[in-house]
Amino acid sequence: MKNILLFLILYPFVTQAQFPGPANTVGSTAMYKDSSAFINWANTCVVNRGLQDIAFPNNGFASVGNDTNGTKKAGVNAVVSLGDGGSAILTFPLPISNGVGFDFAVFENAFDEKFLELAFVEVSSDGLNFFRFPATSNTSTLTQIGPFDNVGDASLLNNLAGKYSVNYGTPFDLEDLQGTIGLNLQAITHVKIIDAVGCIAPPYATYDKTNKPINDPYPTAFISGGFDLDAVGVIHQLAVGITENNSLENAVQIYPNPASDFISVYSANIGIKELSITNLNGKVMVKSELAHLSLSAIDAGFYFLKIISSTGESITKKIIKN
Repeated sequence: MKNILLFLILYPFVTQAQFPGPANTVGSTAMYKDSSAFINWANTCVVNRGLQDIAFPNNGFASVGNDTNGTKKAGVNAVVSLGDGGSAILTFPLPISNGVGFDFAVFENAFDEKFLELAFVEVSSDGLNFFRFPATSNTSTLTQIGPFDNVGDASLLNNLAGKYSVNYGTPFDLEDLQGTIGLNLQAITHVKIIDAVGCIAPPYATYDKTNKPINDPYPTAFISGGFDLDAVGVIHQLAVGITENNSLENAVQIYPNPASDFISVYSANIGIKELSITNLNGKVMVKSELAHLSLSAIDAGFYFLKIISSTGESITKKIIKN
């Protein structure tokens, strides 16, 4: 009877630990920076600094690191500190795509597996509209985690960057955002990292998908306060040429590419039935039944050119408008 009572007392706490635990523990999804799964890294980073302490604006902003510290492979640069509620927007040599399993990972510099500074993660396929991964924090909110308290627990956290220690990335699966209107999961061009202010008291709290406050070290009223971004590594990315039928791969030539005013397709032995250009969201921007297209009506950027042959075969290629 005594054991049953003890189980009933502890049961609510046991069931909270429902997500993968720290790096190098059974079932952990932590990804080491040297993993061969990473095929690319962010190449641009723009930071919007947050305050050292959101409750005391006069203390000023976080200031450690430069924007470029968020680029390249994890561990190559020093980190950039976002501050309370600060953010960083990163782009990549090629858009991230939704593959099998995790698609990218975010690295922070937590010095151990229990001092965890967290951040929300959002993605965009147009650089304007961002959509947040549904984050969960089952960390107790009965007591505020202090600035030097080592009580973090990765097994209580999901879809929050920073749940793993330095050199280990927190991976994200774009499949979690399947069906999101306005988001092309096969062409993610921007990733936004937003510091989760660890204060559990309104009006400064930030909340998970269940409207529960995120509880992490607060206040961190230092120039290195908030989430310390190290890097974002890419696991799946858009292929330079997306082939729907390999027989066309070597049969057509596209020129010029990059292009400014027009683009043409040439084939010595295959007729061209239709050309169409779509943006990264899949919207058709221009279409022609000729072997060339005017680009005057579209803005500079990345697009896809779909070529349909007279026999009905098709191929899709990435093009660039200058």
